Amino acid sequence: MIHRLVSIGVRASIILVGLGLFGGFAFAQRNGPARTPPMGWNSWNHFACKVTEADVRAAADAIVSSGVRSAGYIYANIDDCWQGKRDGQGVIHPNEKFPDMKGLSDYVHAKGLKLGIYSSPGPKTCAGYEGSLGHEELDAQTYARWGIDYLKYDYCSFQGDVPAPMAAYKKMHEALEKTGRPIVFSLCQYGMDRVWGWGPSVGGNLWRTTGDISDNYDRMAYIGFGQNGLERFAGPGHWNDPDMLEVGNGKMNKDEDLTHMSLWCLLAAPLLAGNDLSKMTPETLAILTNPEAIAVDQDPLGVQGHRVAQEGQLEVWVKPLADGSKAVGLFNRGESVMPVTAYFRDVGVGDEALIRDLWEKRDLGVHHSSFTAQVPSHGVVMIKVKP
Repeated sequence: MIHRLVSIGVRASIILVGLGLFGGFAFAQRNGPARTPPMGWNSWNHFACKVTEADVRAAADAIVSSGVRSAGYIYANIDDCWQGKRDGQGVIHPNEKFPDMKGLSDYVHAKGLKLGIYSSPGPKTCAGYEGSLGHEELDAQTYARWGIDYLKYDYCSFQGDVPAPMAAYKKMHEALEKTGRPIVFSLCQYGMDRVWGWGPSVGGNLWRTTGDISDNYDRMAYIGFGQNGLERFAGPGHWNDPDMLEVGNGKMNKDEDLTHMSLWCLLAAPLLAGNDLSKMTPETLAILTNPEAIAVDQDPLGVQGHRVAQEGQLEVWVKPLADGSKAVGLFNRGESVMPVTAYFRDVGVGDEALIRDLWEKRDLGVHHSSFTAQVPSHGVVMIKVKP
């Protein structure tokens, strides 16, 4: 397996040179959108293919009225199932569930938000709707005319091995660039073909590193804790994407939702809520909008966290921050309350450090050489460690 991964990496590098794609690597670092991980809402986790224009308008309303917008969530993203048919000139039109896409865009923008949309480099989307194959420039122009700010480009139905996917994503990126409109470009490659190694070179601002998440602790934990080792590929303008948030969808308890949110923040992951924002409990709202947790995710240094210690089901993760401090997650993946210790030598600070609990929003004083917390089953204590 290791030999295969190395071979894939070498093969991808050779292909990149052959396609002249290395020159584009600086794009995501150099240019506009997604200088910090995108924050917003996506329709799929809650509405799936039932989503309508009314649902998106209601989500935009809720983003503002709930205070989620004030916390930094600015994208309202339509996932699959909005597409209708193409006309005689090949222009895509929305289906009857979205009677006025430009009107929807204007409505979302008037609330100080941005609108996202979904397509595929293949002939069909995952749900069998019209993809963008052969219509990339037309679709990009249509999205720009509607006022779209974010495109999720999903691999479904695309055929071909590397370098074909790379060329397909690059083609859409160039089409988006030609419109002159800044549009965040999200690659949904499911971690195939080592996408994190070449995503920036084809214009990606973020790329999925895994298959789909679900509202289940085991699946969330498998995806989130499995991001360790990918930190070298993330940074301002180009982010690893472990998929959307399931916080508030009801099948995980509070400690599991806190683990989910904490881990995604430490990973500098995009924060795209996937719940019904109009029916949030105060508990869910508090988790999604905690300013100290969000500050970890949005830290301008743009470093993805990584695991520094593991003892069975107990893990310690660290994310360096721009002010010289460290965000630290003490995770308990086990089935009972357990003490978890973060040793300062692992964290990378001196013998003394000031500790702040980011979920409790309170200082815990100066500690020497280590910090220990009692962490509930499937839970987390997230702290800021300042030398």
